[in-house]
Amino acid sequence: MRAEVQDWYSARSFQGSVFDRWDLVARKQGQRVSVVLPAKNESATIGAIVTALRAELMEEVPLLDELIVIDSNSTDDTSAVAANAGALIAHQDQILPDAGCIPGKGEALWKSLAIASGDIIVFIDADLHGFEAQFAVGLLGPLLTDPRIHFVKSYYDRPLDNGVRVMPAGGGRVTELVARPLLNLFWPQLAGVVQPLSGEYAARRSLLECIPFVSGYGVEIGMLIDVLETVGLGGMAQVDLGERRHRNSTDGELARMAMQIQLTVQSRLHRRGLAQAAPPTVELTQFLRDGEHYIGDSTVIGVSERPPMLEIGQHSFTTGKWA
Repeated sequence: MRAEVQDWYSARSFQGSVFDRWDLVARKQGQRVSVVLPAKNESATIGAIVTALRAELMEEVPLLDELIVIDSNSTDDTSAVAANAGALIAHQDQILPDAGCIPGKGEALWKSLAIASGDIIVFIDADLHGFEAQFAVGLLGPLLTDPRIHFVKSYYDRPLDNGVRVMPAGGGRVTELVARPLLNLFWPQLAGVVQPLSGEYAARRSLLECIPFVSGYGVEIGMLIDVLETVGLGGMAQVDLGERRHRNSTDGELARMAMQIQLTVQSRLHRRGLAQAAPPTVELTQFLRDGEHYIGDSTVIGVSERPPMLEIGQHSFTTGKWA
């Protein structure tokens, strides 16, 4: 790593376990904190996550002011489970309806800015197993203790269960094979980010509202690059949250994610004049074994992008749900 990156890594890498939730309550100083969980068919895990956050960080300790689940057109009972556990429910396709609805996690995150009231917003994935509320505490720690920090990224061990054995750090395949090489090559300032594709992060609303959001799996790498270009490395931090367990994806699914990530990176390089514009869609051909032969299976993959929310405006909270 460059010397400046090594200095950042040393000064801006924190242990999530060291932050005390009552101390952070005292440091809020009138700031509101919203936690947003984007969810699609996560009824198996969403209830435990919401229950832990609400019980520990809203009822026992008044650290969180708002807990929102953005339901991305689930076909199971994700919304019912989350509501019963105490979350406010918003349906992705009903937020900013005039803007339409684009499939993907990034769309849920972007639309959450139109309804969440927090000065600080924490994003947490809804497919986590063995979730601990300290995840949110750790992400909030740097933001509430240092006004110079505007964005906090999580990192952790990501076990991979391949059905035979569990590999403690095997779950970051797209990170190591795609995202990290691209970032080290084109944005070496980000070489010290341990988990550039992690799904848990927190930021000040003032920052989130002035950056675009990629609507699909490119949202994390796009946001990381855009945050760097907006507040610089000094405005960023990362927090070790220990271990993150979630549903592992197949290699085929990961390849489709990797394509979206590469398209997102190409769009940022184009913005800097270093690459041609990314095509709106590309065809990714993968091969499946069928007896003695392989059969090609093609998927059309594209990346959409939403403009900064400051250019859109906000809707208001009404009766505990958003219609």
